[in-house]
Amino acid sequence: MDSILSPLYYAVSFVIKAIHTLLSPIFGASSGVSWSLAIVGLVVLIRIILIPLFVKQIKSQRALQALQPKMKELQKKHKDDRQKQSEELMKLYKEHNTNPLASCFPILAQAPIFFALFRVLNGIGKTPPHAYGVLTLADVKNAASAHFFGAPISATFLGSNVTTVKIVTVILIILMSATTFLTQRQLMVKGMPAASLENNPMVQQQKILLYVFPLIFAVSGVNFPVGVLIYWLTTNLWTMGQQLYVIRRNPTPGSPAFDEWELRKNAKNAPTISQVIVEESEETPIAGQRIQPKRKKRKNGKSKPT
Repeated sequence: MDSILSPLYYAVSFVIKAIHTLLSPIFGASSGVSWSLAIVGLVVLIRIILIPLFVKQIKSQRALQALQPKMKELQKKHKDDRQKQSEELMKLYKEHNTNPLASCFPILAQAPIFFALFRVLNGIGKTPPHAYGVLTLADVKNAASAHFFGAPISATFLGSNVTTVKIVTVILIILMSATTFLTQRQLMVKGMPAASLENNPMVQQQKILLYVFPLIFAVSGVNFPVGVLIYWLTTNLWTMGQQLYVIRRNPTPGSPAFDEWELRKNAKNAPTISQVIVEESEETPIAGQRIQPKRKKRKNGKSKPT
């Protein structure tokens, strides 16, 4: 495993060390702020690189929603032949150049980086510490002394008996699970057309995952170092914000967010009360006021009465 992930050890440790070096003059080389922000910076860099995958994910999700009527027809037509049903669905996906697994691409792309970071931070917490990638032994010892709200960034819930570590890790695990749940719920409640929610097996699976994923993170989070929990919480917050931006500014047609977007658009284009009053006052003369004829401009710049 180390030989396979070795390039990622170097990439992850290089980014963390570079950001830490930039922040050290401000917060201090041994400061938990420097090392924590270095992990946050790693997330930001990765998510910027993954923006094309995120765009592809959105396009694929919308293409699948547009294909829902045809998918239902195929499922109804071949309800007694699962193999034929699968073949026809794959053919439909291929014809429309879409992939039902595209929604998993950003998570799958992050998985190797996640494991590499886990390994690097685990090396910091070992006794004696183990340096991975470009980190030197001095860097590792420096990082081992860094704390996040009193908890070493390499500490885990199960690997420590310190009360502060227990409290910090539990709070981070709760926040990590909650943001995962809210991100999934945000997509289902605001970003999906109402028609696609009815009798849709994929939607039913997403509803199950809505509760399963947070539970998985809550159970597995007790083994994650504090630094990894910071990484995962940050990437969840990024995903939530990115998804909220897309749902608000470029909603899926037919979704509740699309209806809200149209209301905002119509409200923006509607004339204000002051504009209506001004227009009415221009068209309706005041009692006793002589109506002045409107004048048209001639080509030479002078005006003539109309």
